[in-house]
Amino acid sequence: MGRLVMKFGGTSVANIDRIRNVAQHVKREVDAGHEVAVVVSAMSGKTNELVAWCTEASPMHDAREYDAVVASGEQVTSGLLSIVLQGIGIQARSWQGWQIPIKTSDAHASARILEIDGSEIITRFKERKEVAVIAGFQGINPDTGRITTLGRGGSDTSAVAIAAALKADRCDIYTDVDGVYTTDPRVVPKARRLDKIAFEDMLELASQGAKVLQVRSVELGMVHNMPIFVRSSFDKPEDIDPHANQPPGTLICSEEEIMEMHVVTGIAFSKDEAQISVRQIEDKPGVAAAIFGPLADANINVDMIVQNVSEDGKTTDLTFTVPAADYNRAKDTITSAKAKIGYIRLDTATDVAKVSVIGSGMRSHAGVAAKAFKALSERNINIRAITTSEIKFSVLIDAAYTELAVRTLHTLYGLDQA
Repeated sequence: MGRLVMKFGGTSVANIDRIRNVAQHVKREVDAGHEVAVVVSAMSGKTNELVAWCTEASPMHDAREYDAVVASGEQVTSGLLSIVLQGIGIQARSWQGWQIPIKTSDAHASARILEIDGSEIITRFKERKEVAVIAGFQGINPDTGRITTLGRGGSDTSAVAIAAALKADRCDIYTDVDGVYTTDPRVVPKARRLDKIAFEDMLELASQGAKVLQVRSVELGMVHNMPIFVRSSFDKPEDIDPHANQPPGTLICSEEEIMEMHVVTGIAFSKDEAQISVRQIEDKPGVAAAIFGPLADANINVDMIVQNVSEDGKTTDLTFTVPAADYNRAKDTITSAKAKIGYIRLDTATDVAKVSVIGSGMRSHAGVAAKAFKALSERNINIRAITTSEIKFSVLIDAAYTELAVRTLHTLYGLDQA
């Protein structure tokens, strides 16, 4: 017997039939003797609809009222799942974020969880054998008493944070895929599902473009050493043995639990990139601050940074990337600061992609990146920029070559299925 948190995303609760399927997954774990808390997202497409209504009502809407509106999607799902569970004989009740409470910062639409009091839910586990059905993505700011939301993908974050607060044995993330793959199977049909992956590797995969899990949920898992199990909600509930050592899926855990670390774990890519090159700036102290300070003030996240110094050492070029969604704002920000920066020319490109090679095994192996550069050059793929860290390196290339680059690197590091 253990304690589980089960999280179901929007596609898993898209309609009443799918909610009934979710209820069978929950029933299977309850019948196995587990204490269960369920975290649900809004029904597929519902959050987008609610966001559109806010924008239609007023393009410059109050963020506090926006949160009150968009949090209602999860409220509906949690109530519906509780009704269905009760209908099949399982004691269950719905919880909104403010009822637990899940205390958050006051950054509406992108709040961060500060504290969760899980004592009442644990009491009900013991005394009533009650399943807690919790609305994900939301909380309450204790200072204002207002509902807050955690940003896109926030239900994953809610689930892991609740699992930590309840001292659960594991947090199961049910989604429309059956685990974490070495890369996107739609791009590389030979991609393999990983049985286990270390928190650090998953964090890099998520932050570099893999869409399976929200980055903050992996961070929380790593901080609290909370095992996260990614699995499919479309596997038939009756076909899964709840007592199995590991049903189909991917366990995200600490490195110590993985017997054999591969040099490369996976390949991530992102086409949502834009490149900006600030040309012929006077090479003197404070220039980088003059460029990146205004970008930081505008809340624009800068990723890859490359600096080239001219032969005479008097001027420099600075190239960096930003998310494609922030491209126009970044360009306008740099243009507005031209007098302070003192550059001659601004070059930009939006037809670029970032491909990242990730693996904790890189720490103890030399020449991993060099192999990639050679393989890409043999395919006539030009590298515009490179960044490296202890367990990852990323290259910026022309977007047209993304799939070719991913397939080339996937094969190069032996990640293709046997």
